[in-house]
Amino acid sequence: MMTSKELLCALVAFDTTSRESNLQLITFVRDYLARLNVPCELIFNEERSKANLFATLGPDDVPGIVLSGHTDVVPVDGQPWTVPPFELSEKDGKLYGRGTADMKGYIACVLAAVPGFLARPLRLPIHIALSYDEEVGCLGVRDLISRLEGRANKPRLCIIGEPTQLQPVLGHKGKLAMRCDVHGAACHSAYAPQGVNAIEYAADLIGELGRIGQVLRAPDRCDPRFDPPFTTVQTGVISGGKALNIVPADCRFDFEVRALPATDPAEVAQQLERYAQRDLLPKMRAVDAHSDIRFSRLSAYPGLATDAQSEAAQLIAQICGSTDFTTVAFGTEGGLFDAIGIPTVICGPGSMNQGHKPDEFVSVSQLDACDAMLERLASMFLA
Repeated sequence: MMTSKELLCALVAFDTTSRESNLQLITFVRDYLARLNVPCELIFNEERSKANLFATLGPDDVPGIVLSGHTDVVPVDGQPWTVPPFELSEKDGKLYGRGTADMKGYIACVLAAVPGFLARPLRLPIHIALSYDEEVGCLGVRDLISRLEGRANKPRLCIIGEPTQLQPVLGHKGKLAMRCDVHGAACHSAYAPQGVNAIEYAADLIGELGRIGQVLRAPDRCDPRFDPPFTTVQTGVISGGKALNIVPADCRFDFEVRALPATDPAEVAQQLERYAQRDLLPKMRAVDAHSDIRFSRLSAYPGLATDAQSEAAQLIAQICGSTDFTTVAFGTEGGLFDAIGIPTVICGPGSMNQGHKPDEFVSVSQLDACDAMLERLASMFLA
């Protein structure tokens, strides 16, 4: 039987940065569970370079509880780490390494709890769901969720172990990431009016995004449960132009919408497209008929707003010992589970204040507390 710290040591050693394969980690987990006679289903991507894992402990003919986590981590490139990022280091009660908080610490605790789960006569099944490519848009879990949606005994609730310092989280914003390509017409800058300056028109679009964002801050559109309490819009990447003396023919920018659960982020993109069609393209095409503005979606996931009176909320309150429900600013796979009728809560060890940073860590005390929480889950609800 391996402890959560021993399992975390093994998990951190796998470089599962989203651009890399996660199969070594998935194989390790599959083999670990096989030794405990727990069968697993692997759900591969098209290239078979990555996989989700889904395992069931206990009966499979009644709805159960999903313990879910993502296996991928963000890059360490350019970050000033003082410890090896893919090797667990311990100092002053803290366990350092990429993914310790976000979110291999939770996965380690879930795996460490398996022998204890199996020692009980489980009346409800416990499902373990591990996904890939969460960090780049909650991509991998979608195939897993589509399998769950068609099950005769779909799980009754899901606990996603993103780092919340083991506080119960019932909500987060949704996200839409978009790309805009502006195509104009180049010419010598001395004759600028004869060209269509793609950068300037992109600037017009970005300015309109700012105006849309200001409208979304109106008091009647706010939800005080969130921080910030309104839907946000921001442009994060832009590129364009070849030289100062050439009117730029092309410009590209990426923007995102972080939307309150009650807001459809697609409405922001639709407003911007209408502005482009109505106000900008006629001017551009009056100079050059081949001018164009194109929008494409990069990624999206829904928000989450679980009812505080739901079974999922009451369960997490009892096992973590708190009814101080809150929300988080970052996104999770929770909205995707919820969208197919699996009520979802977020609760896991560590803090996102350490996630994505150099010298990421989770405290030993948080791992111990997560172990205890999973023990309470088994003793209070499953046996």
